[in-house]
Amino acid sequence: MSNSTTAGIDPRGPRFGAAITSVLLLITVFLGLGDATSTTAGFVLLLVLAALFAVGATLGVSNHPYAFIYKKLVRPRLAAPTELEDPRPPKFAQAVGLFVVSIGIVLYLAGFSYGVAIFAGAAFIAAFLNAAFAYCLGCQIYLGLKRLGVIRNA
Repeated sequence: MSNSTTAGIDPRGPRFGAAITSVLLLITVFLGLGDATSTTAGFVLLLVLAALFAVGATLGVSNHPYAFIYKKLVRPRLAAPTELEDPRPPKFAQAVGLFVVSIGIVLYLAGFSYGVAIFAGAAFIAAFLNAAFAYCLGCQIYLGLKRLGVIRNA
């Protein structure tokens, strides 16, 4: 899926990151459903996840902290990827994740504490789909918007 203007990435890297994100989001959901103390902890974890999504959305998935872990600890133990992936859809997916968890943050700050659990749950579904089934929901949104002409090649 890579083109001449964009270097491809190993598609297993974003899936690795999605697996970590899935676990953290699931913890956030459970914390967000608890008492005031655990809901606050869920909110803090959601802030951390928002920061991680912001890194991926602005710097790209190749510069994400999970990419560093993948490149140093996981990738050396694997065979070379059979194909490379365009990094723009996963970067867009990070922006979608940031948008979704930001809604939960805003709702929490507005006094609706269950916003943490609801929007962490929505982000969990997307991250889990990527981690378990290699189906990147944010990437599909990117490709759909590109087909509609909303997103043009950079």
